Amino acid sequence: MDDTDLVFSKEDGSPIMPNAVTLAWIRLAKRVGLNGIRLHDARHTHASLMLKQGVHPKIVQERLGHSSIQITLDTYSHVAPGLQEAAAARFDDVLIAKPENDPVENSPLAIR
Repeated sequence: MDDTDLVFSKEDGSPIMPNAVTLAWIRLAKRVGLNGIRLHDARHTHASLMLKQGVHPKIVQERLGHSSIQITLDTYSHVAPGLQEAAAARFDDVLIAKPENDPVENSPLAIR
C-alpha cells in the first residue's frame, strides 16, 4: 500500500471517486439513526475536540489541511472561551508558587 496524503483511498493507495465516501457516510448515518449528520460535521467535531483537549492549533491546522493557521483559528474560535480560562489558570500556577512544589523552599540547603 502506498503512503499518500489522501484521507480515503483504495487499498493500492489510488484515489476513490469523490462521492463514494459521502454516500457511504449517508448510508451509515441512516442505519444508525443519525440522519442529517454530514461527514463534514464529523470533521468539525474532530477539530473541536482536539482543540478542547489542548492540541496546538498548528497541529489541528495541519490535520485539517487548512492553508493557514488563521483559517483554523477563525473557524474554531467558538471553542476558545473555555480555553481562555484554562490558560489563565495555568499562568496563575506559574506565578503563584506553591510551597510543596517550590524546589528552592524544599531543598535541604534552604535557609530557614
